[in-house]
Order: sequence, then structure tokens, then C-alpha cells
Amino acid sequence: MELVTVKVKKPADINFILGQSHFIKTVEDIYEALVQTVPGIKFGLAFCESSGACLVRWIGTDDDMIELAKKNALALSAGHAFIIFLGEGYYPINVLNTIKMIPEVCRIYCATANPVEVIIAETDQGRGILGIIDGEKTRGVEDDEGIAWRKDILRKIGYKL
Repeated sequence: MELVTVKVKKPADINFILGQSHFIKTVEDIYEALVQTVPGIKFGLAFCESSGACLVRWIGTDDDMIELAKKNALALSAGHAFIIFLGEGYYPINVLNTIKMIPEVCRIYCATANPVEVIIAETDQGRGILGIIDGEKTRGVEDDEGIAWRKDILRKIGYKL
């Protein structure tokens, strides 16, 4: 067995969700869930098929996000992994519970805009995700200035009044 890391490649402000499923139906079910939950949502989804033709299956509503999803899924090439890139202005918080409720979704590894490295185990049979490194190492504990910044950013992006 070999351990490798794969960096998720994306623009800095783009959010994504990385998860694992168990069935090819995932592609269509996630698509339907996203467009029903957030009308007009811009996204791209890619899924690593792990039997049969073993292709990256894909769908979405935004060409740029679809291309990001396809390229990153192919780089991962890990059994039944899926990755969803959300267009600018769309956030995982708006769709995450909906995705978790899809019957074939087994796990969500991360939902973030941070830089991410995916830890992959590779054997003669294939590849699997062991975990992720989401963002950077913690540098300390917030002070009053940090609390004020946190509260301000949530209001600026519309998640608190």
C-alpha cells in the first residue's frame, strides 16, 4: 500500500463538498437535490465510478464548475468519491443537510473553501480516501478583535443579522 496526498485545485473563493457514495445513481440524485433545494444554483459534480467502466461521471449547471469537478475527481480517482464545486455566492451550508439525506451518500469528508489535501491509500485494487487536511494549522485562540471579525464576516455574507 502506498499513501499519497492529492491537492484539490480550485480558485480560492470557491466552495466545494467532498464525499463518498455507493451507487452510480448518486450523480442524478445529487443533481436533483441541489436544483430543488436552491433554485438557480450554479455547480459542477463529478463521481468516481468504482466498477464497470470506472469512469468519472459528471453533471452540473455551470461549465466552469463542471470542469473543476471532473479534473479534481480524476486526480482523486478514489472509489465512489464525489466532489461538488459550488459557483461563486453559493455555500455548502445551504445544501449540506440535503446531500447527507440522499440514501446512497455514505460520508462527507469536508465542505469548505479552504485549501485541501486529500490523503489517499493506493493498493493494487484501487484507491480510497483515508481523510483530508482542511486548511492550515491552528495558530492560537481568538481575542476580542478576532471575535469582532468573526461576527462581522457572518453579517457581511448574510448569515447573521
